[in-house]
Amino acid sequence: MGFEKATKEKAFLRAAIFGPSGAGKTYSSLRIATGIAKKIDGKIGVIDSERKSARKYADRFDFEVLEPDIADIDALIKGMGDAFKAGIKVLVIDSMTHAWDELKEEVQKLSKTHFGGNYWAAWSKGTPKQNKFIDTLLRFPGHVIVTMRSKTEWIEEKDTRGRSRPKRVGLSPEQGKGIEYEFDLLLELNTEHEATVIKDRTGKFQDELIDKPDEAFGEKLIEWLLDGAEPQKPAAAPPAATPPADAPPADAPPADAPDWASTGSADVKQILTRMCEIRKALTGQDITPDRLKVVLRVKARESGKEANLTYLKRMLEEGELALSENQATASDEQPLPEEPDEGETF
Repeated sequence: MGFEKATKEKAFLRAAIFGPSGAGKTYSSLRIATGIAKKIDGKIGVIDSERKSARKYADRFDFEVLEPDIADIDALIKGMGDAFKAGIKVLVIDSMTHAWDELKEEVQKLSKTHFGGNYWAAWSKGTPKQNKFIDTLLRFPGHVIVTMRSKTEWIEEKDTRGRSRPKRVGLSPEQGKGIEYEFDLLLELNTEHEATVIKDRTGKFQDELIDKPDEAFGEKLIEWLLDGAEPQKPAAAPPAATPPADAPPADAPPADAPDWASTGSADVKQILTRMCEIRKALTGQDITPDRLKVVLRVKARESGKEANLTYLKRMLEEGELALSENQATASDEQPLPEEPDEGETF
C-alpha cells in the first residue's frame, strides 16, 4: 500500500466533556446528543453510572438508558456492545470516572495480593484493561460523547464591588493520563455552564467559550462530521494457503529470530535467570526460567511482537527499571504515586 492523496471522510464523533460538580455535564451531553440525533434520525442511549441522574432529564430528552450495578470497565465495554445491539446511534457515557476509580482500586488490591505491594508492577494487569476500554470506545459504530469528573479546588476572586468570594473551579479530568488524546472534541465546563473548547479537530470552535452548549452546537458538529466521502473499507485479506504437512506451528517464531527454546544460548539463559530473580523480588513469587520463557512468548504473540532476543532484552530492561524504582521507593519510605505512566513496569 503506497501513499495517496488524502481526502476527508465521514466520521463518527468522539467527544469528551469534563468539569466540576454542578457544571452541567450530563445536561450538556444530552443537548448535544439531541442535536446530532435529530440530523441523523437516530436513537440516543445513555450508560449512566451517576446513580440514575440521567433519568432526571427524561421529561426533556428522548433517550434510552442503561444503569449498570457496578460501573467498572467490564460493564462499560458490555454496555457499548448492548448499545450496538439496540441500534443506538448516539451514545453518552456518563461518566468514565467511575470506571477509572474502580480500576485503580482493583490494581491496588492486585498489588497487595500478587505483586508484593508493588503498585507500579500491578499496572501490568490494569493497563491492558484500560487500553481495551479505549479501543472499544473508538471502534463503536456510532457517535460517542463521554463525561468525566474533574478534580476540584476553591479559589478566591473579586466581585464587581471588590469583595472576595469563593469560587469552585475544575482542574484536570479524573481519568487515565493522556485520555485527552483519544477525542476529536474536548470541552471543559465551568460552574457557569460555559464550555471552553480545549481541543477541536473540526477547526471551527478551537479556544472558543461556548455559553451552555446546546442542540444547535450538536447540529454544527454533525454537519462537519457528515461532510466528506464514504470511509474506505479495508481490502479483504487473501484466503490463507493450506500449510504443508511439515510446516512449523503457527505460533513458532520466525526462522531468522533467535529461538528462546534453544537452551544452548548463554544469553537467553542468563537473561531468563535474571528476570526470574526480578520477578521474585517484585512479587514474592517463584518461577522457573522454562516457565517464564513460555509466559514471555505468549505475551509477545499477544502484543503482535516477534519472540526474539531483542524483545527479551527489552523486557529485562523494563524489569530492572521496575526493580530500581521499587527499591528507591522502599528506601525513601514514600507512598507510591496514585497513577503510574504506562510501560514503566515489567
